[in-house]
Amino acid sequence: MALDYTPSDNTPAGVSGSYVGIDFGTSGARAIAINTHQQIQAQTSFRFEDDQDLATIWQTALFTLLEQLPVEIRQQLKAIAINGTSSTVLICDARGIPLDQPILYNDARGMAVMDQVKTIAPPNHTVISATSSLAKLLWWATCTEVMCVSSEAYFLHQADWLAFLLHGQLGISDYHNALKLGYDVGELRYPNWMQELPVSFKLPQVVAPGTPIEVVKREIVTQFHLPADCLVCAGTTDSIAAFLASGVQFPGEAVTSLGSTLVLKLLSETRVDDARYGIYSHRLGDLWLVGGASNTGGAVLKQFFTDAELKHSSEQIQPAQVSPLDYYPLLTPGERFPINDPQLQPRLDPRPDRPVEFLHGLLEGIARIEARGYRLLQELGATPLSQVYTAGGGAKNLIWAEMRSRHLQVPVLPSAQTEAAYGTALLASRQTPYLDR
Repeated sequence: MALDYTPSDNTPAGVSGSYVGIDFGTSGARAIAINTHQQIQAQTSFRFEDDQDLATIWQTALFTLLEQLPVEIRQQLKAIAINGTSSTVLICDARGIPLDQPILYNDARGMAVMDQVKTIAPPNHTVISATSSLAKLLWWATCTEVMCVSSEAYFLHQADWLAFLLHGQLGISDYHNALKLGYDVGELRYPNWMQELPVSFKLPQVVAPGTPIEVVKREIVTQFHLPADCLVCAGTTDSIAAFLASGVQFPGEAVTSLGSTLVLKLLSETRVDDARYGIYSHRLGDLWLVGGASNTGGAVLKQFFTDAELKHSSEQIQPAQVSPLDYYPLLTPGERFPINDPQLQPRLDPRPDRPVEFLHGLLEGIARIEARGYRLLQELGATPLSQVYTAGGGAKNLIWAEMRSRHLQVPVLPSAQTEAAYGTALLASRQTPYLDR
């Protein structure tokens, strides 16, 4: 394990009240403390280096991140919230002790119970996926004997369990994490078809993200010099936390994540769910976060260019000029959104001799896919697009931003903050413009 701590240069002296958001990602965790003016006071990070005992690593990371925050911030801490990776889950006994190794978000062992999932869930439901929380729950219930060691067991998401370590109330989740378990975010309850699941695990009580759950446990107060009235709030998923950090405030604004893949999230007054394209909606107060994910993205660019080459060649592109190359950039066959075709072939020919022209075609192709994705969301009923914030590594490419704006016909802006922990700190402070609507 390795840890680094970054103090803020503009930490306001004597500011009363701090809020901490903690982000658990795939390779590490980060904590960010903000004040009542949404200014970052301090950051800590923790890198995972051993995946043999995940629950122990997560607990160590959580307590180390808190310990490394300056004591003057901890002493004025008002609230804490935690995000985790969507559909990363675990089971534990009545004391909160894990009964088995957690199952990570991308673990597809649920494929073994997919026939059962399809029998239980409505057609085309979000949970009908080998990586959904429900598939993992049914896998534990039918493919293991873990219940033999405990008369009472709880099914929890990563963020649920980590928050329990701080507040001691076992079995509480939020409706962002619970979506892929099958929780009905429209009716705010478990649907009727989940009432008779063939499992003996206790499912979590579900509340709105950011809901105060309980003050931190007395031993945590003593160990980390926290105020006795410091609250632990219900959390969220890592992708929603990154959205909260972006600066989006109004329906019609969206966030495009230009990482290894291309992920679109549009804040909408209308809910849109369409399993034909992998589109589903998270609830944000009385608004909806409608999204889809394409297999195109930065991973394709890095197959052909180094970071230095991307920067150098991008600077030579005229963004107002349309590339004549009609690419659909994919690493391997198969696409999810805006075209749902597992056999869709990459289209990367013809390849020009000049790297600048080739890169221009790739960037143009990804920009077309992004624009097509937002058009599809709107055609299915989402609020019309007004502007797009950009997160991920591609956000730094200003030439690409101009090209994307040309296709989208709306302004393209960098996200206000790019760290998911910042969005979770906003959640803890209840300073999100839509969750309290």
